[in-house]
Amino acid sequence: MHTLEAIATRRSVRAFKPDPVPIDTIHKILEVSARAPSGTNMQPWKARVVTGAARERLVQAALAAGESGKTLDAEYKYYPDRFPEPYLSRRRKVGWDLYGLLGIQRGEAEKMHAQHARNQMFFDAPVGIIFSVDRVLEIGSWLDYGMFLENVMVAARSFGLHSCPQVAWAPYHEVVRDTLGMPKEEVIVCGMALGYEDEDAIENSLRTERAPLSDWVCFHDE
Repeated sequence: MHTLEAIATRRSVRAFKPDPVPIDTIHKILEVSARAPSGTNMQPWKARVVTGAARERLVQAALAAGESGKTLDAEYKYYPDRFPEPYLSRRRKVGWDLYGLLGIQRGEAEKMHAQHARNQMFFDAPVGIIFSVDRVLEIGSWLDYGMFLENVMVAARSFGLHSCPQVAWAPYHEVVRDTLGMPKEEVIVCGMALGYEDEDAIENSLRTERAPLSDWVCFHDE
């Protein structure tokens, strides 16, 4: 797949087929993704790939934690306390566009909760990846991490795979730590579902919009 096509067709898929992904393919995706730039070549990324029984153990542990009523908080702040425009409108639109496709109406808290819990099932993808970073590293390494994660998702497209990056895994750091033996020195950045898209799933018909260049680009030539 051409690089531009891979970038243009990357999107967050929220329903996957059960078809397994060859382990060799996962190796290739992660190896090439590690060519991402990082300050002084620190390469701050760490990944835990879960498939098969290991994936199922993590899924069940996370679902149990989500139903326990216990407060689950991420170890870092992803969103602001208040969303100014245009971010508030964009956030609301994608949420209601997705719920509209799924037939979830405003105020249907149980259905919303059930849909959110699909994150902890990796949206049925056969491959789940938990990404973490050393706690001592600063914001520069987190910026490097973003470039690495984009590489993973674009590289996956070259193999005909789709993905969904999931910050929803960040609050489950204790579950992941206990299930996968992750040391306390690492912070969960996000999870990621990886696999083949279920093209019949209505939620996968969602196409998010992007603002035109005129909204966010200034060209200076003098």
